[in-house]
Amino acid sequence: MLYYIFQYLDKAFDVPGAGVFQYITFRSALAFILSILIATIYGKKIINYLRNQQVGETVRELGLEGQTAKAGTPTMGGIIIILATLIPVFLLAKLNNIYIILLIMTTLWMGTIGFIDDYIKIFKKDKQGLKGIFKVIGQVGLGLIVGTVLYLSPDVTVRKDTVASRIKIENNIKPADLEEKSTATTIPFMKNNEFDYAEVLSFMGDGYENYAWLIFIPMVIIVITAVSNGANLTDGIDGLAAGTSAISVLTLGLFTFVSGNIIFSDYLNIMYIPNSGEMTVYIAAFVGALVGFLWYNAYPASVFMGDTGSLTIGGIIAVIAIAIRKELMIPVVCGIFLAENLSVILQVSYFKYTKKKFGEGRRIFLMSPLHHHYQKKGYHESRIVTRFWIVGILLAIFSLVSLKLR
Repeated sequence: MLYYIFQYLDKAFDVPGAGVFQYITFRSALAFILSILIATIYGKKIINYLRNQQVGETVRELGLEGQTAKAGTPTMGGIIIILATLIPVFLLAKLNNIYIILLIMTTLWMGTIGFIDDYIKIFKKDKQGLKGIFKVIGQVGLGLIVGTVLYLSPDVTVRKDTVASRIKIENNIKPADLEEKSTATTIPFMKNNEFDYAEVLSFMGDGYENYAWLIFIPMVIIVITAVSNGANLTDGIDGLAAGTSAISVLTLGLFTFVSGNIIFSDYLNIMYIPNSGEMTVYIAAFVGALVGFLWYNAYPASVFMGDTGSLTIGGIIAVIAIAIRKELMIPVVCGIFLAENLSVILQVSYFKYTKKKFGEGRRIFLMSPLHHHYQKKGYHESRIVTRFWIVGILLAIFSLVSLKLR
């Protein structure tokens, strides 16, 4: 909104300083500051409202130290993250940008699913919340929409070889003519690191590219479902999900900025994605919202994000990664989510296998997800969170190294 107002003032009246709103870096910095202020200032009011409405956490007895003290702590705090993200975005981003539209839709879609889940748990007194099948349907539905839009929209294009493109431009080839629809993605740490999903269907013969959606859209669905579930599982102790997510999102923000900037993408020789740089504004607001939320969610937490927050976080991270063609980097960027997911899968699978084979289920971990295993070993949750953050930072650095190390 403010972007369009200041753009008009700059063009119509040449107002001094109004032109600064055309710069993504300026609007991103402003979005970050504004989102932190909203999360910290109005977050307290939202927490008090949730407390007055008795929107408190119902804690299951798992035998974890300090667990019972958390009972009654306000949940649904993901509302703070959503509001602190969307308000700056509506004010500062280009709202007609296809990527911004997809991210806003993702936030509202996943936020609604998470809200319904939390509502059932709290007000219907059903600890299971929304049935798993309905969550999956919601995740698959979002993946189907996002995948279809990215595949069909004429506004979603890429320019693969930026060095070759520059040479062609110097020979009077229009830049727009170099942009193409593609289902290509990036394979990390590989020299020739572009892979087109359509190539999986090359055995079909001529015209196989027309059926690339058969691979691309299911891949989008898998990524969104996996990452949102990973974020959901990570949200188990104070500050863990918000902190690790902020690190992952900030990393993806750097990828987004260079992928959407023709100069940086040319220098790094990476895939240039026109108009994707605008997502940096959204990402800055999102990181600010997560950091602001940590003000109240760090140990001892005054509020929990609930599924309203965790499912939303996972969905946003997945869509950003897919949009900038870095979804194959997720196992590294979101390594904490992957570890939490795998710990549950391994625990459940091994328990069922040993029960069938020996008549008694056995466990790999003392408890899953992984952070509960360390709690069972006697580590204080603040120490677990801090060490998980450190691992997340190391993974982020390792991810950024992939820009040049290949």
